[in-house]
Amino acid sequence: MKRTLVGALLASALIGLGATPAAATAPAPASAAAPVAAPVAASGVAAVDFAGTVALNNCSGSVVRLPQSQPDDRALVLSNGHCLESGMPGPGVVVVDRPSTRSFGLLNSAGTRVATLRAAKIAYATMTDTDVSLYELTTTYRQIEDRYRIKALELDTVRPAQGASIKVVSGYWKRIYSCSVDGFAYRLKEGDWTWTDSVRYTAACDTIGGTSGSPVIDTATGKVVAVNNTGNESGGRCTVNNPCEVDRNGTVTVRQGINYAQQTYTIAPCVGTGNRIDLSRPGCALPKP
Repeated sequence: MKRTLVGALLASALIGLGATPAAATAPAPASAAAPVAAPVAASGVAAVDFAGTVALNNCSGSVVRLPQSQPDDRALVLSNGHCLESGMPGPGVVVVDRPSTRSFGLLNSAGTRVATLRAAKIAYATMTDTDVSLYELTTTYRQIEDRYRIKALELDTVRPAQGASIKVVSGYWKRIYSCSVDGFAYRLKEGDWTWTDSVRYTAACDTIGGTSGSPVIDTATGKVVAVNNTGNESGGRCTVNNPCEVDRNGTVTVRQGINYAQQTYTIAPCVGTGNRIDLSRPGCALPKP
C-alpha cells in the first residue's frame, strides 16, 4: 500500500517534487500534471481533468455518483480502504455507517482547490477482496454543483476492457497519469490482504505515494472504472508494498514497477434509494461484515 502518503516523501524525492503536498510545491511537468480540457472529440475520447477529484490528508479521491443517484442525495467520496483515518482495516473487516468528520479538498478542472467538503460518515470501507472506501458527505450533489459548478464523476456499471485507455487522476499531487489496462490479476496478494480481479496498468502509469484512492477513468466514456491502490516497488514477493499476482492454478508472478487498481463496477448494485449502501440488495457482491 505504498500509494498512501506513506512512502510519498521518498517517491517525491526521486522524482524531484519535494516533500510537501503538490499545493506547496512547484507544478509537475506539463506532460504529467496538465489537465486535458478539450471537449469530447468525434473520436469518442472524453475530456479528463481534475474536476470532481479531492485531496485527502494522505491520499487522493473523487466525488462520485451512481446512475441511480439523485441531485438531492448526499454525495459520496470514493477512495481506498487503506486510506481510512482510523488505519487500515484488517483482513475480513468491513466498516459500515461509521461516523466521520473527515475533510476533503475539492478541486476544479484546473486542479485549484475551491472548497472543503466534510464527511458525515464512512458509508462503506474494506480491504477484503477489494480496497475501497465510500464516505457520505454532509452536502448533496445539487449543492456542490450549484455552489462550485462541479459535477460528480460517474461510476461505470460494467467491467473495464483489456486494452482500454485510462487516466489515473490524483487530487493529492494534482497529477494525471495516462496508460492502458494491461490485464487483470485473478488474485493480487500484498502482505495479509488479498484482492480479486485487480486491474493491472501498463508501465506508463508509474503512480507514487499519495495517489492512493485516485479515480481511474476510461477515456472513451469519462466514467470511473477503478480506484488506484498499489504497486510493486522493489520486486518483493507478496509483501507489503510488493504485491504479487496469483493465478487460478496458484502460480505466483511478480512484476516489479507495475501498479494496480481495484474495479468499481461492483459498487453500483449495492447502492439503493437515497444513495445508501445496502449490502442486501440483489446482485450486491461487496464483502459484508
